[in-house]
Amino acid sequence: MAIEVTVPKFGESVSEVVLVQWHKRTGDLVRRDEPLVEVETEKATENIVAPSDGTLTITAEAGKRVPVGGSVGRIDASAAAPPEPSGKTAESRPASARSHAAAVAREPAAPPMSPAARVLVAEKQIAPSDITPSGRGGVILKEDVISHLEKTPAVDGPARSRNDQPVADRTESRQKMSPLRRRIAQRLVASQQATASLTTFNEADMSAVIDLRSRYKDKFEKKHGVALGFMSFFVKAAVEALRAFPVVNARMDGEDIVYHQYYDIGVAVSTERGLMVPVLRDCGRLSFADIERAIGDLARRAREGKIKPDDLSGGTFTITNGGVFGSMMSTPILNPPQSGILGMHTIQKRPVALGEQVVIRPMMYLALTYDHRLIDGREAVQFLVRVKECVENPGAMLLDI
Repeated sequence: MAIEVTVPKFGESVSEVVLVQWHKRTGDLVRRDEPLVEVETEKATENIVAPSDGTLTITAEAGKRVPVGGSVGRIDASAAAPPEPSGKTAESRPASARSHAAAVAREPAAPPMSPAARVLVAEKQIAPSDITPSGRGGVILKEDVISHLEKTPAVDGPARSRNDQPVADRTESRQKMSPLRRRIAQRLVASQQATASLTTFNEADMSAVIDLRSRYKDKFEKKHGVALGFMSFFVKAAVEALRAFPVVNARMDGEDIVYHQYYDIGVAVSTERGLMVPVLRDCGRLSFADIERAIGDLARRAREGKIKPDDLSGGTFTITNGGVFGSMMSTPILNPPQSGILGMHTIQKRPVALGEQVVIRPMMYLALTYDHRLIDGREAVQFLVRVKECVENPGAMLLDI
C-alpha cells in the first residue's frame, strides 16, 4: 500500500514551499515521524516527516516548488522491514542485504549546505567535500563557496584578449527568489505604500551602559549562564518608553486604534536566508537574563533554520541593530501592522559638549521610524528621548525611578 508524502499546511499565509534538502534517498527504509525533507516557506524552514513506516520513493527533487497539499514522494508501507530478532547479527543477514549496507556505509554523506550555497555549488559544479564549512554544525555557507572559488585557480587559466591581457569575467547567473526573500520584498513594498512613515533621530551616550557591562559581565554570565549584551538594555528602555507613550505600542485596525497592554518586541536577526524578526513575548515581565537567553535562543534557531512561524508572528514593536554591520545611521522600515521601529547603530567615540568642556564619549545614533497617521511628531520625539534617558542612566531604569 502506497502512502503519499504531501506538503502540510505550515501557516495561514503559506501557499507553497521550496524543497531544500532530502534527508533520505529513494529506496531507503524510513520510520513514522522521521524527518524526510527540509523545506523553506515564506516565513521559516521546516521538515516534512514520514506519515508511516515503509520504503521511500522521491517524486519531487530538491529545488522544486511544491504547493501545500502537493505530493513530494510516497511510502510503500507493505515493504516495511520487520524488526530483527534480538541477537541477530549482520552476518546472519542475506549476502545481498550485507553488500547493500556495506555500499551505503562506503558512500560518504554529503555535507549540509545552506540553500544559497547549494545553488552556487550546483552552478559551479564543485564537489561539496572540497569546501571548508564555517557554519554552525559544519554547514557550508555561500561565503564558504565563494572563498573556495577565490582560492581555486581556473583549470585553463583566464581568457586573454589579442594584446594578451586578461579578459574580465563578465558572466551572469540567475536564480529564483526563495519564498522568504519574496515575502520580505512584498512586506517592504507594502509597508512603504500603506503607511505614512517618518523617522526622527537622536543620540545616546553609551558610557554608563558600557561601564555597567564591564563591571558586572563576568558575575552576570557566571550566575545566569548567558552574556550581558547591549540589546537587553534597549529592550528594557523600549518597554519603559512604550509604557510612557502607549500609542507607539498601538496599531491601526480600520478606523480603530488597538492599544496593546503587553509588550511583544521583535528583534531583527540577519540570516543566510534573509532578515527575520523573531518576537520576545511579554518583555515587561522579563529580567535582563531572561531577555538575553530568549534573544540568544531565537537568533540561534533563526540562523540554523529551526525557527517556527509562531516565533515570527505578532509583535507590537520592533528593534533592529544595524550597528553590528557598522551602520552609523539609517531609517528603519516599519513592520506592519506595528506603528514603530527603533534603530540602533554602531558605537563611535566622538567629541561632545559636557558642560563647558568638550570630551570624548562613545556615542550611538538612535532612529525611530513611526506611522505618522497614528503617532504625532511630539510623541515620537518624546518616546526617543525617553529611550535615550534610560540608556544613559540605566541605574534609574533598573530601580524604576
